[in-house]
Amino acid sequence: MARSIHLLRPLLWTTCAIAGCGLGLLGISAAPGLAGQQPETFPPAEIFRNLQLITLNCSRENTAASCDQVRAIADPLLDHPRLPASCKDLLWSLSQKARPAASNSEARRDGLDRVAKDLTMFCKSQTKPTGKGDNKTTNPFGMGASSPAR
Repeated sequence: MARSIHLLRPLLWTTCAIAGCGLGLLGISAAPGLAGQQPETFPPAEIFRNLQLITLNCSRENTAASCDQVRAIADPLLDHPRLPASCKDLLWSLSQKARPAASNSEARRDGLDRVAKDLTMFCKSQTKPTGKGDNKTTNPFGMGASSPAR
C-alpha cells in the first residue's frame, strides 16, 4: 500500500498543478506562521487625506522635505495587499513625481495636484459599511427616496 501511494504522489502533484488544487489538499501550509493571524485591514481614509494634503504642499513648495515626506508615506502603501491597482498606480505616480524640480512649472504642479485629487477617490475601501438598526423601508416601486417606517 505504501508503495502505491509513493507512485501516485507525482501524479497527484501534476494533477493539482494543472487543476489548481489548493496546497491544503496536499497537506502543505503556504504560510505556517500566518495560519491564526487576521488579514490586514484596509488603511484608514485619514492616511490618504493626509497624503493628499502633503502632496499638495510638495506641489506648492517644491522642497526636498515636503516631497520626501510624500514618498515616505506612499512607498510603504505600494506593498499593501488590500489596495486596488488603481490606487497603487496613483501611489507609484506619486513616488515618481514627488521630487523637487529646478523649476516649479505649472505642468509639474498640475500633475501632482491631479494625482492628489484622485487619491481620496481611488484609494478608498470597496466594502460598504453595514447599518445596524436602520429603520428605513425601501419604496416598493423602486423609485424616489426611502421613507422611515411608521
